[in-house]
Amino acid sequence: MAHWLYKSEPSVWSWDSQVAQGAKGTFWNGVRNHVAKQNLMAMRLGEQGFFYHSNEGKAIVGIVEVIKEYYPDHTDQTGKFGMVDIKALKPLKRPVTLEDIKAEPKLKDMILVNNSRLSVQPVTDAEWALICKMGGL
Repeated sequence: MAHWLYKSEPSVWSWDSQVAQGAKGTFWNGVRNHVAKQNLMAMRLGEQGFFYHSNEGKAIVGIVEVIKEYYPDHTDQTGKFGMVDIKALKPLKRPVTLEDIKAEPKLKDMILVNNSRLSVQPVTDAEWALICKMGGL
């Protein structure tokens, strides 16, 4: 199974907002980048991802799970983009900041470090394991 990272500004949609949705989860909409779209299309039920607070906080704060695969995004007037549904699984015991990630040599090739603007991105198995460890899981 693949792993992912979802970026959201906490003032728009925070980890607490995601957790409040409970087991029913919610859609992850608003993606308008074709690379991020391809990532959403590649997601499968049960795959997990990091929930990352961008701009404010700049930290991985929790883990989410894909509960519905790619389908049309109702907010896209062009009909070109879609979304998946995700639910919160668990918070990290310690948030892993972007500063922490950049300071770890084993994470130097992580997309978050090298393409920080991509809103939905894959995470390798090795990156996943290391960040979970850094986050106290």
